Amino acid sequence: MSTMSHSHEPVAGRALRDPALAALLLFIVLAYLVAFDQGQVASLVSDRLMESGGVLHEFFHDGRHLLGVPCH
Repeated sequence: MSTMSHSHEPVAGRALRDPALAALLLFIVLAYLVAFDQGQVASLVSDRLMESGGVLHEFFHDGRHLLGVPCH
């Protein structure tokens, strides 16, 4: 039985640090916007989109219901 040798170089922890921190920061920002913001940040953009019926506001509102976060 022959074995194939593969040279795998280990991934340095520093190479994963920046993408992991960016993903964590994105998660924290999105969790804040959906769960705690009550539409204040979304209203900055949503006010400009009111002609379209407040789609951004409704997106975050429905996201709160989907995640089970009380909002009323």
